[in-house]
Amino acid sequence: MKIVQRPLGGALLLALLSMALPGSLRAASMADWEGCSAIAADVDRLACYDKVSGRAQPEPAPLPPAADAGEPPAAQVAAVAAEPDPKLLSTLSRHWELDDEAKQGAFLFRPHHLNYLLPLKASNQPNNTPFQGSLIQPDQNLDPVETELQLSFKIKAMEGVFGYDNADLWFGYTATSFWQAYNDDISSPFRETDYEPEAMLVLRTDYEIAGFRGRLINLGAVHQSNGRSEALSRSWNRLYAQFGFERDNLTLLIRPWYRLPESDSEDDNPDIVDYMGYGDLMAIYHDERSTYSLLLRKKAVELGWNFPLYGRLKGYVQYFNGYGESLIDYNHNQQTFGIGISLTEGM
Repeated sequence: MKIVQRPLGGALLLALLSMALPGSLRAASMADWEGCSAIAADVDRLACYDKVSGRAQPEPAPLPPAADAGEPPAAQVAAVAAEPDPKLLSTLSRHWELDDEAKQGAFLFRPHHLNYLLPLKASNQPNNTPFQGSLIQPDQNLDPVETELQLSFKIKAMEGVFGYDNADLWFGYTATSFWQAYNDDISSPFRETDYEPEAMLVLRTDYEIAGFRGRLINLGAVHQSNGRSEALSRSWNRLYAQFGFERDNLTLLIRPWYRLPESDSEDDNPDIVDYMGYGDLMAIYHDERSTYSLLLRKKAVELGWNFPLYGRLKGYVQYFNGYGESLIDYNHNQQTFGIGISLTEGM
């Protein structure tokens, strides 16, 4: 018979453990203890000793409940909840980033005035003789129905101007074109395009007057011209201060302006303030689906209605009555009605 020799130290340890254990635990055979000592892995060997000695085994930690595939992790839910809902921001705050939740940083293209396309726009009295009175005024044979397109954007160039947290510097640009799209007799030309670059220092305010909350003062400088020459050239430069107010779903913008004077030899339209006046007022009202706008100016009124069509696409209806729908028409009185689409809100 082959005799297996075990190290004396291991046998001595087992004997000491056997004597030290209570009677109820010495019931385990020496073979059980020796079997544990033969296990090489420390963790498994200790687990074996615990089992032989009768020590209670720790219960494994319960596994977390399986996440529902339709529910996002809690961290994602918290992140979504922290993002501001644009619908909770007011019109002026969305447009000029007046609240911290509305800020989007500098050098980002944003809508300025309304961006729209009116494929059908009818006039009761097209301006067929836009030349200055000292020249012959041939009839241009304009169609009463044309197309109008406006593209307008702005960029925030600087936040916290002069170290003042409530002052931001913006630059804007607007181009409005009137297109005789259906007039084949004169090769369907663009009748007029007005260009309007401007710079704006927007000051955030917070005060109340007559139940309205004063949200901003916009100090601006604007140039507007039609880029044409000689008798058809129209242009003017203005400085303005625009005051923005809100009350529930109603927004008011009051903008007085000052026309910068030009020399008589360079002024293409010296009487333009007689028709366009010294300022304008805009009112914008939102309900759950539509937006209604009213623009008042000396000798002119414009009404607008935006309503949802599909996704971000909105329908747009516009009515104008008075002088100055475009620069070439600043001294021409007419009524127009247009219908089309808009892609962004504006003011």
